Amino acid sequence: MDYELTEQQQDIVSLAALLAQQKIKPVREHYDQTEEFPWPIVEELRKADLFGVYLPEAYGGLGGGAVELVLVTEQISRVCGGIALAVAASGLCGIPILLFGNAEQRQKWLPDLASGKRLGAFTITEPQAGSDATATKCTAKLEGDYYVLNGQKNFCSNGNAAELYTLFATTNPNRGARGISAFVVEKGTPGFTFGKKEHKMGIRASWTYDLIFNNCKIPKKNLLYKEGYGLFVAQNTFDMSRPGVAAQALGIGQGALDETLSYIRVRKQFNQTIASFQAIQHMMADSATQIEASRALLYATAKAIDKAFKPAIDAAIEKGTIVFDEMNRLECKRWTKESGMCKVMCSDTAMKVAVDCVQMCGGIGYMRDFPVEKFMRDAKITQIYEGTNQIQRNEIAMMIIKEAASKQKEAVAA
Repeated sequence: MDYELTEQQQDIVSLAALLAQQKIKPVREHYDQTEEFPWPIVEELRKADLFGVYLPEAYGGLGGGAVELVLVTEQISRVCGGIALAVAASGLCGIPILLFGNAEQRQKWLPDLASGKRLGAFTITEPQAGSDATATKCTAKLEGDYYVLNGQKNFCSNGNAAELYTLFATTNPNRGARGISAFVVEKGTPGFTFGKKEHKMGIRASWTYDLIFNNCKIPKKNLLYKEGYGLFVAQNTFDMSRPGVAAQALGIGQGALDETLSYIRVRKQFNQTIASFQAIQHMMADSATQIEASRALLYATAKAIDKAFKPAIDAAIEKGTIVFDEMNRLECKRWTKESGMCKVMCSDTAMKVAVDCVQMCGGIGYMRDFPVEKFMRDAKITQIYEGTNQIQRNEIAMMIIKEAASKQKEAVAA
């Protein structure tokens, strides 16, 4: 399928795919088994300038956007979904800084994220605040020129490997959801330590840690946007970042099918290849169709997001303003529905395809030394993080209802 990618985007795909095949594929089993962080691969990703594909050139990026981040994440995930998170999770840290940081904050933190000099992480989940982010208990109390953080975050991707963290804490517990604010916290700040490292079903090459804050003082200027706007920061970030999770899932599904096709085309039973059996062919056809349909939705959504966001980003850089304010000035729409659709469709597809690939490969597909079972384990998390698919369906439905009500109101007014 021709998705009319630009020459630069095609080059990014080729570079990411080549790096994945030559550098990541030979070692993915090692990192999956040992759960080590893939620092040598991170260095290769840095040299290839793949960390900053979505960031403006003004901050050392390649000047791309959601499309470029999707393309890189998909190609790396096609070989290893866990290693892909080194880039994707760092991007999740950078997006809220790009959208809600002032000119000084953007210049301070984005160049290091663009170069990969420092990895980023995004931390919103707490033991009692998963899908319900409004239940945040981590506090940030203003004392003079500093906020003092106290509390715990968990399930933080990039964990101890990151050096910059976008964090959400309540600055006014009495205001509930409207009391949550967003901050940037740097590794090494006194009072900021790490709790346990999680041992997961899949994406084992990605470190997942608890973060502990005990009277951790961060400068007041580390507040993103305004007090009480934390959920706005998170929601608008997810609108732009959920296609990244969808890309990870899409890559995992495609990778599982790639490995399966290589095997069933040569594996014989009853004097014929497994691929020649009609029952298997139907599973192959369904898998390929679902993957391509998911890719079409994902690419279309990412392109639409960039078309809406890039004018606001360019204006903010030129005028020294905040991107979110420029988005409001330009009356940019929310992409909650479409980004949620991408996440649901791609992750559900990845899980179904990966399970079917194990089935098509038979007994060998269940073995740890054969890569298809890893794709199945990696796929599952994409249905869960950055908003479970059940929560995504709630948000999609809510936006559909809201749009229908708005259209009805316009029709009545006309």
